[in-house]
Amino acid sequence: PFLFKDVDEYIDPVIDNVLEKNIKGSGQRRYIMLGDKEVDYDPNFKLYLNTKLANPKYTPAVFGKSMVINYTVTLKGLEDQLLSVIVAHERKELEEQREMLIQETSDNKRLLKDLEDTLLRELASSSGNMLDNAELVQTLEDTKTKATEVFEKLKLAAVNSKEVEKLRDGYRPAAQRGAVLFFVLSDMAAINVMYQYSLASYLEVFNMSLHKSLPDSILQKRLRNIMDTLTLNIYNYACTGLFEVHKLLFSFQMTIKLSEAEGTMNPDEMDFFVKGNISLEKSARSKPHLWIPDQGWEDMQRLMKELPDVLGSLADDVDRNGAAWKEWYDSDTPESTPFPGKYADSLSDFQQLCVLRCFRVDRIYRAVTNFVTARMGEKYVTPPVVSFEGVFEQSAPLSPIVFILSPGSDPAGELSKLAERSGFGGNRLKFLSMGQGQEKAALQLLETAVTRGQWLMLQNCHLLVRWLRELENAWEKISAGKPHPDFRLWLTTAPTPDFPIGILQRSLKVVTEPPNGLKLNLRNTYHRISHAALRNCPHSAYPPLIFVLAFFHAVVIERRRYGKIGWNVSYDFNENDFAVCQQILETYLSKAHENGDTRIPWNSLKYLIGEVMYGGRAIDNFDRRVLNTYMDEYMGDFIFDTFQPFHFFVGHEVDYKIPESSDGHKDHYTDYIESLPLANTPDVFGLHPNAEIAYSTAAARNMWSQLVELQPQTGDSGGGISREEFIGRIAADIQAKLPKVFELDRVRKQLGELTPPGVVLLQELERFNKLIKRMQVSLHNLQRALAGEVGMSNELDEVARSLFNGQLPSIWRALAPATLKSLGNWMIHFQKRFALYTSWVNDGEPKVMWLSGLHIPESYLTALVQATCRKNGWPLDRSTLYSNVTEWQTEDEVSERPLSGCYVTGLYLEGAIWDSQNGCLKRSLPKKLIEELPILKVTPIEGHRLKLQNTFRTPVYTTSMRRNAMSVGLVFEADLFSSEHASHWTLQGVCLLLNTD
Repeated sequence: PFLFKDVDEYIDPVIDNVLEKNIKGSGQRRYIMLGDKEVDYDPNFKLYLNTKLANPKYTPAVFGKSMVINYTVTLKGLEDQLLSVIVAHERKELEEQREMLIQETSDNKRLLKDLEDTLLRELASSSGNMLDNAELVQTLEDTKTKATEVFEKLKLAAVNSKEVEKLRDGYRPAAQRGAVLFFVLSDMAAINVMYQYSLASYLEVFNMSLHKSLPDSILQKRLRNIMDTLTLNIYNYACTGLFEVHKLLFSFQMTIKLSEAEGTMNPDEMDFFVKGNISLEKSARSKPHLWIPDQGWEDMQRLMKELPDVLGSLADDVDRNGAAWKEWYDSDTPESTPFPGKYADSLSDFQQLCVLRCFRVDRIYRAVTNFVTARMGEKYVTPPVVSFEGVFEQSAPLSPIVFILSPGSDPAGELSKLAERSGFGGNRLKFLSMGQGQEKAALQLLETAVTRGQWLMLQNCHLLVRWLRELENAWEKISAGKPHPDFRLWLTTAPTPDFPIGILQRSLKVVTEPPNGLKLNLRNTYHRISHAALRNCPHSAYPPLIFVLAFFHAVVIERRRYGKIGWNVSYDFNENDFAVCQQILETYLSKAHENGDTRIPWNSLKYLIGEVMYGGRAIDNFDRRVLNTYMDEYMGDFIFDTFQPFHFFVGHEVDYKIPESSDGHKDHYTDYIESLPLANTPDVFGLHPNAEIAYSTAAARNMWSQLVELQPQTGDSGGGISREEFIGRIAADIQAKLPKVFELDRVRKQLGELTPPGVVLLQELERFNKLIKRMQVSLHNLQRALAGEVGMSNELDEVARSLFNGQLPSIWRALAPATLKSLGNWMIHFQKRFALYTSWVNDGEPKVMWLSGLHIPESYLTALVQATCRKNGWPLDRSTLYSNVTEWQTEDEVSERPLSGCYVTGLYLEGAIWDSQNGCLKRSLPKKLIEELPILKVTPIEGHRLKLQNTFRTPVYTTSMRRNAMSVGLVFEADLFSSEHASHWTLQGVCLLLNTD
């Protein structure tokens, strides 16, 4: 037999002949072709391949050539394995007795088989009359006597075995808990490929928990101690290697799975909480109150069907008691406020989560925290603080420590301090930043570190992922030998799907993230500034400007928390940016002091800090606009104005300002920082309080999408039908709604002479036809695959999974405009697009254009500019678009097309609202995240004639994901009138969107 270990999804074609058993030759010699060589073939040859991939996607050809066996551990199998571990620890003699019984039973069965074989052999070899054969008769008697003895022993063993199993089963609850926790831990790999855990590393934590749990003579109390200690240890072990954003998800998943194991979780409730209403049809009943969210009303209809006994009359109650429900809906903490009427006491804690989902998605994240706290305890929502000393204590020479990096984090400095404290400073700690050409140097350093007992840190391993395979092979050799007990390997890497699973599974994973909150960021920055550093520059403005810089640094880092409202692209601003800017401040202020210049070179400082250092990372123009606005707000002579003191932000309970310090001593600044509150509101960054709601809503939606990945993709879909049946119905429903493709030749003839907008229409129809065809083919093939007529390919499997979860399949998404909509809402959008194209083809260019319906909306706007330039003889490269908001609220109010340009509908304002009475931007209302803009008029104009005043240049994006790092997503810039300074709307993150989520 021959074993290939740790293969991935690609299997080299060179062994195809072996897999297919293409054996050639005749007579004595039989051979097989490996590449261009003839290799003799032995009939006893066996080939085995194993993989560490949890769910490898092999092609049907591989399944046809080989026998694929799922050898992953099952819940029941792991439970039995852990039971043996527990009993061996708690009642060693019991486990030894069980093993002895298994051995005796096996020996006795073998003896019984030997006796039967001996008897049959004697009977077969005897000749003549058997009764005359005294030797044979004696053999029969002996065999009978021995067989009786063996049978008695087997009976006794069976009785003893039952008694032993009964005693062992007393410890089964702890084993069951351990098995459930392992699968919760291993399932996290579906969320991030870096979250890989092996059973071997899990067993280490399991054994440690057995040793550390408090002993007790009463079995039930001892079991409770084991389960509590194990659960907490697994939580702490996992949280060390999880990003902050996934820690609550892990706690929640752990709570749900343990509740399922105890039989206290209704799977239909869980399915609703994760997916909501994924029906393609909208409810026939309209919502009774305007304040109820549209999607929430649809979710409520499904919830009433899922739980008719408890919530069957929910919609009627909301309709009748609108005022009471509105008061509950408007409360700041609805998750902690009792529900109106009979629902205050009649709902379980999880049913309360389901009802909350229908009204206030933004409070789900907090409600999940409360749910976990109520069921598991507060310690399961307060993750442990990562301590480098603790990490070192858990580490071992044969277990590498992998730091999973997040933007702005750098563990190298902390590791250097740990090395100094642990006696590994100087030459005993080696650093190497990975990159092209560093492969040999890394292996040499590794070899030296293993033999001499050094610490080796390989930084940025994600830049050289291919080489990590070599590292994995080298590690196998190290594991086979005896490395120096002081040796440690530290790796830093950003999350990457190609990181070898073998290294991840045997490693101790540590996630390092920058601190959260302004206070902690300021504290962290000042922790790195020495007392001497603040005295390096003699200029009196230097210490306060260092604080301004530290505050600016904290603000730009914390703004990331608010997602796309904060920054279009998440930048990894870090301590190095601050350190260089500190050096710039010192250099310029020292020079001004030497020259006796009282003026501070603000323009140079703002350019170098805002445009070069921090702005150098910002690849998006609107992000750079935010940075420059902060520079204008925080830097200038006004910050030293004694008549009108400067404040970064003044709230009801907090005042962010530059601390007063006569001598610029560090302690004055650190004392002020310690006096600040731990949490801060979005107002501090210039954002609207609604940004917190948007952040919480996005966090809840992300959690749901991740929970969908963690749910089992088999079994019933609810409602008593199988998963396949459910998918088949959805597929047939969508198929029935698919329109016929447009006949492009007929449309081209109908249009006559092609204008730029006409060309855009033909391009749009061509793309729409491709989408329709792809949907038709994939749905037809999926239904055939479900019926067993064709094989289920990876592509079809992904379509089936998406339909089951109410998501848009990726193969359709690739041919459709960018969207964040669920499948049901996307189908409504798809049908509206078809109606738009049909109207355009039959009735001519619409008088009001629904830009959201176009695949590439910017192409239509460019076509308008081209048409106007041709008509007026303007140069195309010197023309642009001007826009103004009209008084019309709906397209029905518009009677005809404008002479040039177009009217646009379907735009949504985020970060502000439109004041129709005064025709200008206005601060958002509480809980109002987006608002539809009235009809916008877009007019092509020559660039030099455009003179704008009191106008905010507002970016228009396709979705709320705004623009990505590749500059995809921006459509155009609209001009919105404003009575406030543009900096106010810049910091609020105001933009226009073509689509709601």
